[in-house]
Amino acid sequence: MDIRPNITVNAGGLPYISNTNVTVGTESVDIALGFRRIQPVGLLLVRMENAIPTGTSGTLTITLTLNGVTRSLTNMDGSAVTAADITSNGVLLIFNDKFNNILQLMSIPG
Repeated sequence: MDIRPNITVNAGGLPYISNTNVTVGTESVDIALGFRRIQPVGLLLVRMENAIPTGTSGTLTITLTLNGVTRSLTNMDGSAVTAADITSNGVLLIFNDKFNNILQLMSIPG
């Protein structure tokens, strides 16, 4: 009989992708992610190694670029995430709905 007093769920943790660059344009702020052999599906953790520069207009929308594909980031209500929503470094929790082509911000650094 195998009795284990501690059962560890998700012992390896969720892997994250660090951003490699933040580019401020006239219409959006793009958060570039490192190249991956596969497109992540479901929950995605993005570690903000490079911050959105201070002084960036808070009304600019946020996009994410992964493997050369740029997509808009939305809030859970479907509205666009803006630079004002991401005010510090940390980890972004994102849901990648591959089938409906939606990147949804679930949690921001606080």
